[in-house]
Amino acid sequence: MPRNILAFAVGVILVLAGAAMPAAADTRVALVIGNGAYRNTPALPNPPNDGADVAAALERLGFAVNRLINADFDTMRRGLIDFGQRARGAEIAAVFFAGHGMEIGGENWLIPTDAELKSDTDIENESISLRSVMLQVSNASKLGLVILDACRNNPFTARIQRTARVRAVARGLSRVEPSDNVLVAYAARDGTTASDGSGRNSPFTTALLHNIETPGLEVTFLFRRVRDEVMEATHREQQPFVYGSLSKEAIYLKPPQTEAVVTTAPAPPPAVAVVTPSPPTVTARLSTGPVEDGAIGIWEMFVPNNRGMARWIWEILPNGTYRFRSTGGGAAPSHSGTIRVTDGRWSLRATSGLAGYEDGGPYEITNANTLTMTGKLGTGIWHRIASPAASNGREIRP
Repeated sequence: MPRNILAFAVGVILVLAGAAMPAAADTRVALVIGNGAYRNTPALPNPPNDGADVAAALERLGFAVNRLINADFDTMRRGLIDFGQRARGAEIAAVFFAGHGMEIGGENWLIPTDAELKSDTDIENESISLRSVMLQVSNASKLGLVILDACRNNPFTARIQRTARVRAVARGLSRVEPSDNVLVAYAARDGTTASDGSGRNSPFTTALLHNIETPGLEVTFLFRRVRDEVMEATHREQQPFVYGSLSKEAIYLKPPQTEAVVTTAPAPPPAVAVVTPSPPTVTARLSTGPVEDGAIGIWEMFVPNNRGMARWIWEILPNGTYRFRSTGGGAAPSHSGTIRVTDGRWSLRATSGLAGYEDGGPYEITNANTLTMTGKLGTGIWHRIASPAASNGREIRP
């Protein structure tokens, strides 16, 4: 069969192959591709390392991983078909691609190592559409995840010949609108390019590897951490971006660790025939007030959303009260109320602003200026910006 017919039919083949297969036995499956040894352009040094290291991390997280390093068109096509079959019925299905990607006429494409791309009409015959990748991860019951370190400065873009004036060849990738349970993470937001880096891994993959195995880090907050680290490493020249939205259910690639419980052995019975009851079970962290000392202060977190970036400010006082305020795009309502932060659990109840709102969950003070809290909205990483005395009872002004 001619290669262009294979490429044209790949989306249909993927759908039919997935529908014909029984539910996968694996609850977590992944396809990892690292393309660097391009035959018709200068090689990229990092994608094979990026693919190998991400595959190893996903395997440690319990994923059944198929890794493809320096894959040509046929290898990528077959790998995606096989992945679609395994993803059907899995809880989480993930695809990681490192290498060249491009947009032509509003459609995004992942480029195999044997692509020539002399003309824009060659793209369907020589590359894999991002749309077909998103279709396969959507078969997962809980989360479909596509991670693309594929926005590198692309030499194909400058040399490709256009056959239609309306079919633009753009730098970077275009914005996507995933289905309900799918997230798509770009190393650089739509229309921009990403750095390949000078070390073993790209800046984006370096940040991803630094955070992906963190216990209790909800998946949306995982990519918020990655974003911040990449922007810091690239002096704000590269901004990762995530497309798609999920329900309020928290999803973890590595679940939170349960806090160890310390029990005290019962005292031996005295000589008389009276038995002293065993002392109660206590947790490893003890507190004498409603808020443990390490949580007292004014905390800050930046939260991206579909209307921009919101800055959240949260003041937690030692008397068991709090005040919250938000500024920026998609700002959240200001509110205040009572709070407990003790013995590894936190809870609050709003008495003004959002009167009656309640939230709570586990927390961890990882250092003097970092507070990790998990609640209804997932896991948030708060950074201390001031002691509580700094506000002196006045309104918080971010």
